[in-house]
Amino acid sequence: MKILVVDDEQRIRDLITQYLTIDGYDVEQAKDGIDALTKISKGDIDLCILDVMMPFMDGYTCLKEMRSRGFKTPVIILSAKGEEYDKIQGFEAGTDDYVVKPFSPKELMARVKAVINRVNPDAGDSKERYIFGGLVVDVPSHSIKINGEVINVTPKEFDLLVCLVQNKGVALSRERILLKVWNYDYFGEDRTVDTHIKMLRSHLGEYRDCIVTVWGVGYKFEPKDL
Repeated sequence: MKILVVDDEQRIRDLITQYLTIDGYDVEQAKDGIDALTKISKGDIDLCILDVMMPFMDGYTCLKEMRSRGFKTPVIILSAKGEEYDKIQGFEAGTDDYVVKPFSPKELMARVKAVINRVNPDAGDSKERYIFGGLVVDVPSHSIKINGEVINVTPKEFDLLVCLVQNKGVALSRERILLKVWNYDYFGEDRTVDTHIKMLRSHLGEYRDCIVTVWGVGYKFEPKDL
């Protein structure tokens, strides 16, 4: 799933890209509407997060041009303009959702998922349930089972495991894990992650070694042949 982030501010593009990458999306960036149209025309963009006030070509003009060319790519407008008129203008131009700056990155990620699921209901199904031999992590039911037996963990331990399995094989730094599991404004120490990893491993029994320590980096989930 590839998402295009369009904003003339590098800082905003990088922040959104960081959150999207953690959630498992491929990300491309564009600095204005002209750049965005060039990348969307390639046909491999699944969703576009589009700023409004940009040089050369603003977001509304870009969106109208997309629709006039027949591009049906879902769009989330990201704008500092939050009046009712501005939102109506965005929806009339063809946006699927409208987010006002300043925004919560976690809320934006939830809106991204909602738009994707609304446009393509089957897109997220395969990512909601993870099976590794006898280990089953079921996101909708918020449950973990090992060989059919329910494993009791805390909400944060569950979120931590989901974060790891969604990034299977990828070494995640403690900072990235803190960002994903404890929210971007959490000011805890790295030991918070280590402590929760230790507790999570204690619950996983024969699957404890699937959580691998990557020295100097952090942790990754690496399924074993059991």
